[in-house]
Amino acid sequence: MWCIPQVDGEYVARMEDGLDLYAEPPDPKRPVVCFDESPVQLIGETRQPIPAMPGQLERYDCEYKRNGTANLFILLDVHRSWRRVKVTDSRAAVDFAACMRELCDVHFPKAERIRVVLDNLSTHSAGALYQAFPAAEARPMLRRLEFHYTPKHASWLNMVEIEIGVLRSQCLDRRIATKGRLLAEVAAWERHRNASGARIQWMFTTYKARAKMGRAYPHPNQS
Repeated sequence: MWCIPQVDGEYVARMEDGLDLYAEPPDPKRPVVCFDESPVQLIGETRQPIPAMPGQLERYDCEYKRNGTANLFILLDVHRSWRRVKVTDSRAAVDFAACMRELCDVHFPKAERIRVVLDNLSTHSAGALYQAFPAAEARPMLRRLEFHYTPKHASWLNMVEIEIGVLRSQCLDRRIATKGRLLAEVAAWERHRNASGARIQWMFTTYKARAKMGRAYPHPNQS
């Protein structure tokens, strides 16, 4: 049984804001892009795996070697089959800012306004752009970026969370030892998924939210 959380006015406002964005018709001048990040552990082998043979899967030793971690920034266009996965060493504010600059200058250079759905992580802020770039560069980017934050503890409302699950099951479900190998694997997955026309079929709407969660919504003081 689905447990309906008790929500406050801020939760409802942010939830319905995001759901309304998803329901809008596509507008190339004002795209909606979901954004999130995910850590990846780099795992190496201590012994050479035994290759697969007819009737026998490839076999790995239970022991492994930790080779550090990497970070993935994932961008997903809500209305078309496009996603971008960027591999970085860290996920600091300057890394987030660099990702937003690529979003503006490389991926959507002709868009007038880019609506970005993202969570409340402290580095996901307008201030991050001023930390990374001079004000004369940061301000024009922020004029084109419009941040829409999901409610706290409600990452499921960000469509890209589903895409991250697909990425992990289709691409990251094996041991990847180096950042170079990770870059190659993720790039191949991204190209194939974009070319195949894959999209997230989002079914939860503002109407359904009110129907399913209505009793948990705040009750206005009628007096």
